Amino acid sequence: MWSTTAASGVLGIDHETAEFALESIRRWWRSIGSGLYSTSKELLIVADGGGSNGARNRLWKMQLQRFATETGLSITVCHLPPATSKWNKIEHRLFSYISINWRGKPLTSFETVIELISHTTTKQGLTVTAVKDSNSYPTGIKVSDEDLATLNIKREPFHGDWNYTIHPQESVPLFQ
Repeated sequence: MWSTTAASGVLGIDHETAEFALESIRRWWRSIGSGLYSTSKELLIVADGGGSNGARNRLWKMQLQRFATETGLSITVCHLPPATSKWNKIEHRLFSYISINWRGKPLTSFETVIELISHTTTKQGLTVTAVKDSNSYPTGIKVSDEDLATLNIKREPFHGDWNYTIHPQESVPLFQ
């Protein structure tokens, strides 16, 4: 996650699942986002086309619904088309600086990686923090058609599978 001045990264020790992805967003919102954007009613997420936050991942959408309802935010997601993650601006504006910062240094432990990421800065004033997520994120969680039907989702006219907004619900979704 990044703004013009602050970025944060969450490094997990378990599986990269939709729950992990949303917990990372939740941590960012609680630690940085809600302070920087306290009057915001909407959040934009630009996501890769596949993986834990993929356009077809049902659990990702269910977790987004939970987060939207928890925070009261309408969450718009724009997925990059398949095989185009190189277009992701974070790859250029953040990860490249992290790579420069740890170039030539042995990544001997999780703590070393977190420390090196957290010491990344740019001339434009960007600072980076990193935290470890020690939670367990099981794989294989299925979302039924009935659970998916409870989403408060509005698909955009252009590639609605890739571009959609999930609005808060008045009650928590049935999916537990």
